[in-house]
Amino acid sequence: MSQEHPGPEGPGEILRLTMAFYGSRALISAVELDLFSALARGPMTSAQVCAAVGVHPRGATDFLDALVSLGLLDREGDRYHNSPAADRYLDRRKPGYVGGYAHLADAMLFPVWANLTEALRTGKAQVPSEGGFFDGYGDDQATRSFLGAMDAVNGGVAHRLATGFDWRRYSSFVDLGGARGNLAATLIRHHPDLEAICFDLPQLEPFFTEHQAALGAAPSPRFVAGDFFTDPLPPADVFIVGHVLHYFDLQQRQRLLARILEAVRPGGAVLVYDRMIDDERRVRTLSLLGSLNMLLTSPGGREYTPSECRTWLLEAGFTRIAVQDVGPPDTLVLGYKK
Repeated sequence: MSQEHPGPEGPGEILRLTMAFYGSRALISAVELDLFSALARGPMTSAQVCAAVGVHPRGATDFLDALVSLGLLDREGDRYHNSPAADRYLDRRKPGYVGGYAHLADAMLFPVWANLTEALRTGKAQVPSEGGFFDGYGDDQATRSFLGAMDAVNGGVAHRLATGFDWRRYSSFVDLGGARGNLAATLIRHHPDLEAICFDLPQLEPFFTEHQAALGAAPSPRFVAGDFFTDPLPPADVFIVGHVLHYFDLQQRQRLLARILEAVRPGGAVLVYDRMIDDERRVRTLSLLGSLNMLLTSPGGREYTPSECRTWLLEAGFTRIAVQDVGPPDTLVLGYKK
């Protein structure tokens, strides 16, 4: 029997879903105010929060108590402090910081989601660039915000790939679309003998260099500039393809996987992870909504199921396909080259 989410039992649940963006907007405002970094220094009263982050007293207590109800803050007496999750992931000074995605949502996702009805009617992305949402990289600060969001999204996967995949058989990997090398740096921090390459567009190389310098780690990945579809892919034992395939249409996915097969050395592997939809397309709500996000922000992209990914890898020529959970919301599909 398939798993299903229970449907709404009354108007209250439907109204809660209608107003779900209230909580999202409260979280984003807290990140914009850098509230969680301020509270990481110690508990504060509502008045102290107002002074520390520039909030007017009129809405402050309701705002803070709403964050308590959302599980982002705790309150003891009249003093507020971060919940464990907020302390770990929303303090800007900590390595697990995911607030960059909140900035991305505010600046870019909220505006395009307002056009979902138009996208459903036309089948067209709702962004200015014909190439899609993430093709600009024209504004340095916006690019850093976007890349920070991607680092946040990939952080948990990086740790699981570092500890859950048997790297002993391999000496090199390419992170395809590796951006500024955050995932690659995590992997070689755990496995320093691996040769690590980030392959991405040339305009990302300055951000890669900047980020690797900030990490200060040795050894560090190497950046190779190029286009997935037109430039030679560097040969390696393992290719990592994370949050890449969902951006392209079916023909582009098949073409890219065929190119990767050629670049993977015999006995090597490909690791594909994305926000995959469950095979019965019933329970992974965030992935299904993420597929609508790809409708809004890409020319032909969508999320997909592990079974679809398995089929594409087999068609490309990979064998011994396996599926693993690498923590919500991502799923990993592995394929091996003979």
